[in-house]
Amino acid sequence: MLNLAANRAALTLALLGKIGMKFFRQVGDFVKIVVISLLIIIPIRYFVAQPFFVRGSSMDPTFKNGEYLIIDELSYRFHDVARGDVIVFRFPLNPSQFYIKRVVGLSGETVKVQGGQVQIYAESGEEIPLDESSYLSSTHTAGDIEIVLDEGEHFVLGDNRNASSDSRRWGALKENFIVGKVFLRAWPVDRFMVY
Repeated sequence: MLNLAANRAALTLALLGKIGMKFFRQVGDFVKIVVISLLIIIPIRYFVAQPFFVRGSSMDPTFKNGEYLIIDELSYRFHDVARGDVIVFRFPLNPSQFYIKRVVGLSGETVKVQGGQVQIYAESGEEIPLDESSYLSSTHTAGDIEIVLDEGEHFVLGDNRNASSDSRRWGALKENFIVGKVFLRAWPVDRFMVY
């Protein structure tokens, strides 16, 4: 009888040992997956792309309040900002806030807003045509400003010109405030789009 009890105890210990080893192996596999995931996700999140929620109506109807966007942070390391790009940037007067606007004027250009029109001039003084018909229903732009953009500066406007705090109010946007350009709209699903 004593021998049977010893055998049962030995079997129980062996079974618990196998279960314990299996459990620790599974925990170890889980930890590896988490570590590898973090090693992939963190650099992507901080150096390649990041999420952004649209707040407000300054880019309406292109981007509406509450839409979820993915911002491409990598492209501008390889090429310059282009006219028409929709960018997310830190607000120059309060860098803890993020804004979304469209680039209208580029470094070295002169931007003039007058009489409801936006006019852009190259350094040579030649007027550069500005066609905003693909994203604006009305091309009327309120304001009265003329600004010469230095190297590394851009003139940005919201697509909803009547409800936008932009370069007409606070001046040129320095390039170092730019986080990235809109890569895709992920939410709502029925408005999903890659840019």
